[in-house]
Amino acid sequence: MLELRALDVTYGGIRAVRGASLAVEARETVALVGANGAGKSSTLRAIARLHDAAGGDALFEGRSLLRLPPHALVRAGIALVPEGRGVFPRLTVAENLAMGAYWRSNKPAVAADLDEVHTHFPRLAERAGQLAGTLSGGEQQMLAIGRAMMSRPRLLLLDEPSMGLAPLMVQKIFEVIAALGREGMTILLVEQNARLALEVSQRAYVMESGEITHGGRSSDLLADPRVRAAYLGE
Repeated sequence: MLELRALDVTYGGIRAVRGASLAVEARETVALVGANGAGKSSTLRAIARLHDAAGGDALFEGRSLLRLPPHALVRAGIALVPEGRGVFPRLTVAENLAMGAYWRSNKPAVAADLDEVHTHFPRLAERAGQLAGTLSGGEQQMLAIGRAMMSRPRLLLLDEPSMGLAPLMVQKIFEVIAALGREGMTILLVEQNARLALEVSQRAYVMESGEITHGGRSSDLLADPRVRAAYLGE
């Protein structure tokens, strides 16, 4: 479904991503793990067209994303939950969720998807009339994921969903990510917490200094002494 071919991303004279190649098949969760500053988020930003790639290509269902404007990605079937959540603070929870479905005209389908979001995140139903900017960090992360779900994506990009959250909220967020994967959502997960990422994914890639250095089944990487020493604190 998604394929990166020797993707390069630069910021000024700094080459943040160096020839990254990976693949995400339909209905699987793939994790991209690595230390802070390894280039993981830069990779997602290039896929989502928030930053121009300097070389290589990113293909979605065989079509180059690098030729699409950023606003076309949602209609193409891709939704990004950005690092830092990016909710609309002066809109209510309900209005934020509605923004996720702004381009959809099938109202019964939108209503059904809203029910699904509320099933995964009951707190969003409870906070429907509350301004998003007054939510806790964890509630904002729920809202960001819920808003992405409202676009009914075929590929969900998650950028550091655990960042800055309390442990109980991290657990809840990753329970939902795992549930979405079981339901058949295709997910590319960028996450600094390697253990959590490897536990909810089927396959994973390890990025170091902008390069993908390891790849394989998540269970194998969890058992790899090098990965355990470098990223699991063991």
